Amino acid sequence: MKRATFLLAALPILAQTAAPKAGIDKSALEAYLRHSELWVPQVTVTIDDPQPSPYLPGFSEVAVHLSYNGQSKDEHYFVSQNGKNIVKGEAYDLTKSPFQAALDHLKTDGQPNYGKAGAPVTIVVFGDFQCPLCKAEADTMRKNLVQTFPDKVQVYFKDFPLESIHPWARAASNTGRCIYKQDPQAFWKFHDWIYENQEGVTVETLNSKVMTWAGTAGVDTIQLGRCVDGKVGDKEVAQNMAEGRALGVDATPTLYLNGRKLVGAMEWPIMQQLVALEIEHQAAIAKTAAKCEEACVVNIPTLAGKK
Repeated sequence: MKRATFLLAALPILAQTAAPKAGIDKSALEAYLRHSELWVPQVTVTIDDPQPSPYLPGFSEVAVHLSYNGQSKDEHYFVSQNGKNIVKGEAYDLTKSPFQAALDHLKTDGQPNYGKAGAPVTIVVFGDFQCPLCKAEADTMRKNLVQTFPDKVQVYFKDFPLESIHPWARAASNTGRCIYKQDPQAFWKFHDWIYENQEGVTVETLNSKVMTWAGTAGVDTIQLGRCVDGKVGDKEVAQNMAEGRALGVDATPTLYLNGRKLVGAMEWPIMQQLVALEIEHQAAIAKTAAKCEEACVVNIPTLAGKK
């Protein structure tokens, strides 16, 4: 385990493994954290019920949700069984990926994707169709990833419209989900088109521009219109947004490269290096696993005369 920051008294060495008590004094915890973390009074704080930590015996994990001026952020703490000690940081199981917590929360079933299914590197993108940095990131990825790493990368797109600053982003996400339902491959045509034409789209012109484009892209405009008007895809957009918030996503683009969180648009040389390193890492893991499997085979002899 690593990266543990102590906020209260030093922790005693714990030998017990009993589950911690469920209750904490949320008011006292909030007051202490407001002071220690310097959260101004205008910040709204919501504290979840504690959950037993799988990594720190005798501690509970507590998620704290912050919101201010339309923006949100999540923090996570470990609280001792007696409620007197708090640890801020992350705890790791050395037998698992350091990004296992994110991997456990990321859901990719039914999400638009491109690349090689089952590839050693999976990139999940939380994006906003009105976000200029998302446009830059999407352009970089679409032009380079599969071409440079054929059969090595699979990319998933998840909607995370920043409604407080991008007024037509959620409507565009709803439209994208409707197109995906009709034709998964057409989604990527829409994805590329909406980013390319981002600057010319407004709340008032989004629908008409999409319908004009759809008529030239082989999309059934009547079916699309019904889906968009009924906000059929909005439930899935909301699910993606909730998943992102649970992971602590508060900006776009946010990428998860095999669970590793990367925030902001990256230039291609940097992304290329990160992907190459992850491919190399996954190959090393596979090689080690293969060696262990061969070395760990135990042949148990049978007794003479027994079959």
